[in-house]
Amino acid sequence: MSGSILIVDDEKGQRDILTAILSKKGYRITSVPSGEEALQELERAEYDLLLTDLKMQGISGMELMERVLGDNPSQCVVMMTAHGTIDSAVEAMKKGAFDYLEKPLEREDLILTVQRAFERIMLLKENRVLHKKLAETRTLPNMIGEHPKMMEVARIIHKIAPTSTTVLIYGESGTGKELVARAIHDGSPRRDKAFFAINCAAIPDALIESELFGHEKGSFTGAGSREIGIFEAADGGTVFLDEVGEMNVSMQAKLLRAIQEKEIRRVGGKMNIPVDVRIISATNKDLEQETKRGNFREDLFYRLNVIRITLPPLRERGNDIVTLANFFLKKYSQASGISVKGIGKPALKILLDYGWPGNVRQLESVIERGVLMAESEYIQPEDLPAEVHHDASLTGSLPFDFPAEGISIDNLERDLITKAMQRADWVIAKAAPLLGMSYKTLQYRLEKFGIGRPE
Repeated sequence: MSGSILIVDDEKGQRDILTAILSKKGYRITSVPSGEEALQELERAEYDLLLTDLKMQGISGMELMERVLGDNPSQCVVMMTAHGTIDSAVEAMKKGAFDYLEKPLEREDLILTVQRAFERIMLLKENRVLHKKLAETRTLPNMIGEHPKMMEVARIIHKIAPTSTTVLIYGESGTGKELVARAIHDGSPRRDKAFFAINCAAIPDALIESELFGHEKGSFTGAGSREIGIFEAADGGTVFLDEVGEMNVSMQAKLLRAIQEKEIRRVGGKMNIPVDVRIISATNKDLEQETKRGNFREDLFYRLNVIRITLPPLRERGNDIVTLANFFLKKYSQASGISVKGIGKPALKILLDYGWPGNVRQLESVIERGVLMAESEYIQPEDLPAEVHHDASLTGSLPFDFPAEGISIDNLERDLITKAMQRADWVIAKAAPLLGMSYKTLQYRLEKFGIGRPE
């Protein structure tokens, strides 16, 4: 591990011990005995991490931190406090410290905390680099399409991105909800801070609290060390909660509290940690109906639903299908080095007639396959997968005649689920949109019917 640390402590013995431990771990260390000298040192050079004692003669650690963060808000600071001054540690974190260490310091604690601080420092650095790249490629728009409904989405994003209001994005699976969330983040004053996306349906109920809020060492079986959650890691940035309608009701209460109080508590932790995050959530469920059924807290719904953005399904976007198909064609022919010039007219007609249950994500994978399968310079109908040739979603029509002896819905459902799982190579997250189900519903159905991947 490399990185630079400035240690500030008025006890020489403490400085020497810290220097010895952290140098051994590969960090570049400079140490000074006072806040005044620390300020001089920071004017002279940049340091990734500032590790400072709280109680010192002259400028205290708290005052030092406030002055440093005033000049450079992204400076990472870890505060060392004497045993019993936990209130000061809480105050330090409220004012912007990354974490605190209690004296007498334990070697393992020190190393772990510094490691976590550097993980965050690296994240922020990567984030800045990515945003710089993103700014350079701004000509490639985040969302493609000229349909009036998409123009309206772009208008709303443009208007609300600079604020810090919560946003709820409605849309079927594959419509690009995460792209919209990223566009909002990139257009906001938080663009240089972290953006974290989490799919609430893909994380088991038992783990979601620890994933969002972190946990303390020993708080549950397997919790071998303190871990920070997404809310802490994204401090100052944006958290995107996809499929928020799948969150269980007790977790909804904790999320509501975090939004209202602007603070979280790690699992097994005693202290509340202030966090400043913007929440953007997304759902393919009708949350108003879910609140009436008692599956979603009404108070949380109103908190999340300050601004609502509804993404139209691809089948309602008319000629955008052609625009997107051509965009993906260019993308995948460049990426694969296969020279495909365009989509033949008969193939284009099939794409326009299809219902696209998996929306833009499905169109992208169909075009990627088309590029790889194309025998000529143009994608032809035979290069497209069977699913788009036979669209059974025509209003009121079944893809087969109704048998005279009747039908077993259970058997039909079992067969459909098995087919979808085979098509998706037994990946639940890929099969769920094909069936218009959420991840959790499909998981439940697989267990109910005892469907498993054949050996």
